[in-house]
Amino acid sequence: MTRPAKRAAETPAPRRARPALRLSLQFADARHRASLARADVSRWIRAALAAPAEITVRVVDVDEGRELNRQYRGQDHATNVLTFPYARAPVLNADLVLCAPVLRREARAQGKALSAHVAHLTVHGALHLQGHDHQKPRAAARMEALEKRILAQLGYPDPYAGDV
Repeated sequence: MTRPAKRAAETPAPRRARPALRLSLQFADARHRASLARADVSRWIRAALAAPAEITVRVVDVDEGRELNRQYRGQDHATNVLTFPYARAPVLNADLVLCAPVLRREARAQGKALSAHVAHLTVHGALHLQGHDHQKPRAAARMEALEKRILAQLGYPDPYAGDV
């Protein structure tokens, strides 16, 4: 009787190395610092990155969010996230602005955990910084699918579940 051939030990597929990230995290109001850990912001952004990046994330109040939105988008209200890419290659260099009161209000209105909503909008902003958008239906579907996949890998639920 012949012996069965030894099978090579199955090895899991190597994990994709995350691109390097230099992160600066700024808070317009020190009260927001306690609710947003640098390690979380870094993990969320790195999960969305396709290339090395230097990103400043600034967490603002309603007044600063409104002023930035008015100045750069011509809209006279604070919005949840604003993105400012300056260079995309060889290193992504950009600013990402999160408006804490808007994010808090949206999470409450949508019945979502604040951390899940902030993770979603941080990933969403990081994708915008890399050129993704949702202006046309096909681009929106691609971006949403990417957001869902990244957030699932991070352990968060589908941010669009329940949307009509």
